[in-house]
Amino acid sequence: MFRYKIVLSLLKFQNLLKQMLHQPQQKTYLLAVSGGVDSMVLADLFQVSGFNFHIAHINYHLRNEDSNLDQKLVSDFCKQHQIPFHLYDVSQKDNQPENSIQNWARELRYRFFREIQQKENLDFLVTAHHLNDQLETFIINLSKASGIRGLSGIPQNENGIIRPLLDFSKDEIYEFAKENQIDFREDKSNQKTDYLRNKIRHKIIPELEKINSDFLNNFSKSINYINQAKDFINQSVDEKIEILKITSDENQIIIDKQTFSQESELIQYEILKRFGFNDDKEMQKFLTAQTGSSFYNSEFELIINRHELIFRQKSKVGNQKLEDSIILDIVGNEIVIPEHIKNEIKTFGNCFWKIDKNKIRLPLKLRKKQEGDLFFPIGMIGKKKISKFYKDEKLSILAKQKIWLLCDAEDRVLGVLPFRQDGRFSSSNIESLEIKI
Repeated sequence: MFRYKIVLSLLKFQNLLKQMLHQPQQKTYLLAVSGGVDSMVLADLFQVSGFNFHIAHINYHLRNEDSNLDQKLVSDFCKQHQIPFHLYDVSQKDNQPENSIQNWARELRYRFFREIQQKENLDFLVTAHHLNDQLETFIINLSKASGIRGLSGIPQNENGIIRPLLDFSKDEIYEFAKENQIDFREDKSNQKTDYLRNKIRHKIIPELEKINSDFLNNFSKSINYINQAKDFINQSVDEKIEILKITSDENQIIIDKQTFSQESELIQYEILKRFGFNDDKEMQKFLTAQTGSSFYNSEFELIINRHELIFRQKSKVGNQKLEDSIILDIVGNEIVIPEHIKNEIKTFGNCFWKIDKNKIRLPLKLRKKQEGDLFFPIGMIGKKKISKFYKDEKLSILAKQKIWLLCDAEDRVLGVLPFRQDGRFSSSNIESLEIKI
């Protein structure tokens, strides 16, 4: 049950984690720790709770000596408590861009985190996002007309990333750090208003709190209601797609045009968004376009037929045939994933797998799911059907069509790219075969 205006304490943190995960004490974690108050409080909570976790830190060298002092604080904390510490020391080889530094930094750190998770077989990535971050994200997405998904904010538990501080405000985190004498460092660049998020933090939100001193608490209630509405709408959209669907296969989904046109604008918008068509102004154009008209986005082509809307992945457009099975090359010890497949996979995340050459039969291949497929997910006990794994990951109909299985010559599933490797074939040997995405 959602609790409002929670004051951060060790017991409440532990109870919240139990609500998020089944038997959290039996899981393993990778904490992203910058050295700021949020992530140092997160690290302290995990350490005092006795969880099995590692810590990852990235030194971007963007703030000269301050960046090195951040690294030292986190490193010293790990040494003091005997916590495995992973450092990414950014250098010139990382090709730092002159603009879009935030996007570059985000992509770099999440790729680093995923590599550590795969290498160390850690179940969850944990970040220190909190309620104020949630509010800032909501306002940013509101300005973009991002729909119900955008307004629902940062998810608490999604795609193997958990954010157990999302219910707590920045003030509550500061108070907890003060009460428990937790060392942390302030990033002075957060006080600048160069970036949109900082402008919202320092200019817009203070004005909203002047209007209503209880604004943040009321927002916490509202975001909970929005998330409940999102879950309801997502379930309804899945059901609607099944009702409207004339047929589907690995290549395309065909929807009845007339029935689709009779749905509410909200349902039309949410269905089109599943296929990457996000502009609500385009909806009527789709419905009134002549037969044979085509519309494109980065992933899909929408073909207008007399009675049908045909959504087809771009990799299946024209004369290019979508491969049902792709034999993979191996260069050195690296398994080479075709670029167009790699781009599909990257939409779900990154991975770094090591595979024991002595336990598999070459050649390796990528293929789509087949009836009865199962594997033994690394970090879990026992086997699991691929269909059940998809369900547990809450993958949509469209997402399932993009997923590839890595298999060997005996057609054994070595992993679901990029989500989870099969533990039977993993290896820590430096000479093992590797996949890097």
